[in-house]
Amino acid sequence: MTNLTTVASDVLLAGLRAAGEETRLRILALLGAGDLTVSDLTEILGQSQPRISRHLKLLHEAELVERYREGTYVFYALARQGRTARLGSSILALLSPDDAQVERDRARLADVRAARDHAAHNYFRSVAADWDRIRQLHIADGEVETAIRTTLGPDKIGSHLDIGTGTGRLLELLAPQTQHAVGVDLSFDMLAVARANLEQAGHLHVQLRPGDVYALPFDRDTFDVVTIHQVLHYLEEPGRAIAEAARVLAPGGRLLIVDFAPHELEFLRADHAHRRLGFSTEQMAQWLAEIGIHALETLELPTRGDGAGELIVTLWLARTEKKIARNGRKLGVAA
Repeated sequence: MTNLTTVASDVLLAGLRAAGEETRLRILALLGAGDLTVSDLTEILGQSQPRISRHLKLLHEAELVERYREGTYVFYALARQGRTARLGSSILALLSPDDAQVERDRARLADVRAARDHAAHNYFRSVAADWDRIRQLHIADGEVETAIRTTLGPDKIGSHLDIGTGTGRLLELLAPQTQHAVGVDLSFDMLAVARANLEQAGHLHVQLRPGDVYALPFDRDTFDVVTIHQVLHYLEEPGRAIAEAARVLAPGGRLLIVDFAPHELEFLRADHAHRRLGFSTEQMAQWLAEIGIHALETLELPTRGDGAGELIVTLWLARTEKKIARNGRKLGVAA
């Protein structure tokens, strides 16, 4: 196990003992594919919730996993910090991806996620025609759009990608200052509404394409500005979507993420297909730092829904490094 931070023998032994049990090893392997709740693991592994909770307690005490709360949900993840944070990933690196049990567990995980994706798809299909009105139940659109324009500034944007574009509102907002823009969404119903909106507005330089947030159909270093507006809270793996967005961002480009700050409005899970109840700036900065982006600006916009309780919309603006030419000058794409 190379590149491990050295630790005392008792700490190392505690970590190895915690991982050295079949169910706990299976849990580590599943967490290697993304953050999960006790309910997720109970459904996938077919074991009781108290038993899964005991295994997670041992893994947490050994600092192999970390936990964080979102409303009434508690998510577990492979530890990213701590004395044995690298031990879990190193153990998983030794585990054969062709292991029959690992394959069965990951197939079950895929089934669980597919069921949630199907439910979310049905939700978006049912609300596509009325999406802009629904968004305003919790967001003052005018205030958010003004903040987006102010954050990005008035300068021309060479190329813009809007991930999870929905009805295309952000594409329409930035179209006057954009030379070329593309919106991607998995929902064909949303894309149909977006296409009608953009055609009516006369924005012929804007394209729409079906696309997966985890596997965007574009080459690396393609766009000067990438936006993710109120999308991450619907996703199973927000950090993975951010990494994919950064992949297609040109050197010197800007990534603008707009979403909710942490909150406890549980009805948004059941009624509006939210998977995550907002994000902290610390979590956002950690996801970005893991892919090598450290320049981050934050703007918070408190809003109030119609009897829903207070929500805070946060804008995070991240910047990628410009490439360095051989003569020492920085090169980049105008944004």
